[in-house]
Formats: sequence, structure tokens, C-alpha cells
Amino acid sequence: MKRVKLGNTNIEVTPVGLGVLTIGNTQLDMPLEDGAEIVRYAYDRGIRLFDTAQYYETYPYIREAFKDLKFEKDDPERPIIASKCLDGSYEAMERAINECLEALDLDYIDIFKLHEVRQDPDWDMRSGAWQCLIDHKEKGVVGAIGVSTHHIDVVERMVDVAECDIVFPLINYAGLGIRRGSEPGTAEEMSRAIGDCLCKGKGIFGMKAFGGGNLSANYRKALDYVRDTGVHSIMIGMGAKEEIDRLVEYAEGTLDPDYAPDVSGKRIHVDQGDCEGCGNCIDRCPNKAIFRNDSGLADVDHDVCLTCGYCAPVCPVRAIIMW
Repeated sequence: MKRVKLGNTNIEVTPVGLGVLTIGNTQLDMPLEDGAEIVRYAYDRGIRLFDTAQYYETYPYIREAFKDLKFEKDDPERPIIASKCLDGSYEAMERAINECLEALDLDYIDIFKLHEVRQDPDWDMRSGAWQCLIDHKEKGVVGAIGVSTHHIDVVERMVDVAECDIVFPLINYAGLGIRRGSEPGTAEEMSRAIGDCLCKGKGIFGMKAFGGGNLSANYRKALDYVRDTGVHSIMIGMGAKEEIDRLVEYAEGTLDPDYAPDVSGKRIHVDQGDCEGCGNCIDRCPNKAIFRNDSGLADVDHDVCLTCGYCAPVCPVRAIIMW
């Protein structure tokens, strides 16, 4: 698969990447060997960008997948690994970086980011963690630093943050999960912000092209939209080899032009790690299939759910997913 240079960094990535969250305990919860097999299969098919996070608890899958591969730092065939941390202090970020390196048996991590930065107050409150990333990049422990976010205003702010190498925004044609401050944002606004970052040489890989699975029936439309924003890579969470095969075919231009995945067996789920218990989906569900569980978070009664998808657009944190 071809490689593209990630903005002004010296990192080269494939135009599609594997989001490792999907195989972890908040979604498919795959056994270690099975999940590692998915990661390794993606690598063997040519994918070279893998996204994870401290919060996902998926490091063991990656370590297992690559345990028999030893690469020099400048080897073009080595997997490029990106991780991130939710914490805001210098000390917590330093622990997260060290945890990642130890868990993956590495002495260097390609990309490390602030995880899920929201609007400006959140960015300011995490200045300690950001300084830690700057310092560890200077030490040569981290190759490139940046942010992941669902917020247009954060992407816009990163345009003028010189130290920010990488922006990992949520982007899909329906605008599912896109925010501007405390309000919903649009795909068009996010696309413009991405374009501004690209003009400043930021490396961009986009998340949630399928809106947490809610747009996967429109496979080509969803991927084409994100690709056409100019992102360097599209990060997709996958838990099956057939999904990897189709994504590789898309990236290589060999996918059947009439391809449409079978989504008849998919069901709506609420990611308990993302849900904030706001109740929007409960209010919106026409069949009263969504309820509050014992933790006060939204959950789905699949005996009642119509899989209409009306709940997904009103979730402010894109916790509504389909698989």
C-alpha cells in the first residue's frame, strides 16, 4: 500500500489505519489471541498506522500482534503506533507515556496525543500534560505530538499552535458527533477547520468516518467524504478480517464499485465508556428501547429496538455505535 507523509513530520503512514478500540473491552471484548490476530492481519495486508489509547486498555493486543517483529526506528515497514491520554497534569502524562512504552516493549512511540480535547477551557486545563508531550518530543521519546478531538473549535485553535504536529478530528458526512463548544457542529465546518490545519502542515488522520457504524451502509460515500477533506489517513475500527480486506481494497482502488456491506445483522449499542448519561437518546427513541442502566448511563433493549438510528444524531459524544 502506498505511504503518505504525515504533514510536516518525518512519519509516513498508509491512507487507512486500524483503530484498535473496537477489539477492546468496551466494544467487541475479543480474547487476546483473537484481537491480536486482527491487528496482525491488518499489518500483513499492508496497513501501517495503528491508533490506541491508555484508556482503551488495548496495548496487550498490539504487543502480542507484533511480538515476533523487530524493527529499527527508520525501518519503513515498521508499524506506526499512535496513543493518547485523557489526563491533564504533567505527571499523569509522563506516567501514560512510560506505561505505553513498557506495555508495548518500546523505547520510542511515534505519536502521542492529548485524548479527546474539548473546548478551550479543557485545553487550558491540560497545559501540564501538553508541556510533558513537548518535553518528551524534545528528548526523542515521542516522535510527534498532537490532539484528538470531536470539536471544531479545538481543530481551529490547533492551526496556530506551532508545537502541535498531529490533529485527529472526528469527521463524517452526516456530522454525527461533531461539536462546536457545547453545541452540535457541522461536517462542513469541521472540513474547513481540517483544511486550515493542512495548510499549516499539520498531520491529519480522521476518526469515525462511519459515525460509529451508523453510516456504514453508505460505505463508499462515507469514506470518499473523509478522503476528500484531504486527511492523510482515515482511521477505522475493525473487528473482522473481511472488514480489513474491504478497506484495503478501497485504499488500493480495487474495491467493487457496487460494494455495500451487509448491515442487516448489526445492532445499536451504547459505548459505556463514552456515554455521559445526558438522556438525549432516551428522549429521542421512538420505541422506548433505550433506558438508564444501574450506572445511570444509556443502554439498549434489543428486544424492542427498531435499529432506526434516530438516536445517533442527538448523542453529543457519539456514544451510539452499531456492530
